[in-house]
Amino acid sequence: MKNILHLLSGALMAALAFLLKALGGWDAALGLMLLMMGLDLMSGLILAFQRQSGKTPRGGFDSASLFSGLTRKLLMLLLVILGTALDSLLASSLCRLCVIGFYSANEALSVVENAALAGVPFPRG
Repeated sequence: MKNILHLLSGALMAALAFLLKALGGWDAALGLMLLMMGLDLMSGLILAFQRQSGKTPRGGFDSASLFSGLTRKLLMLLLVILGTALDSLLASSLCRLCVIGFYSANEALSVVENAALAGVPFPRG
């Protein structure tokens, strides 16, 4: 049993190392994007539990919306992998950084929108 656990944990670590390599390695930009993705997911769940989500008629939790959001985030990570591959081909680091910057900003705006829907006051400008 102990050997099986070691084998499984080793396989998991190898898969995570491969994924991190495909994403271009760990840096502040990737960390920010993953943080924004997590905050967007949490703020969406808070809205659903408050029954203020605009994704369902009664504003509550909808598993299809959650699955759609998770799928969207997976596709964002795939686009980061594509940007990393393009950078490798072009011998630059611009494509990956642009993809990460765009999706980090997009996720940050989504968090702000969710906060506004939850009733957090914002200054009008």
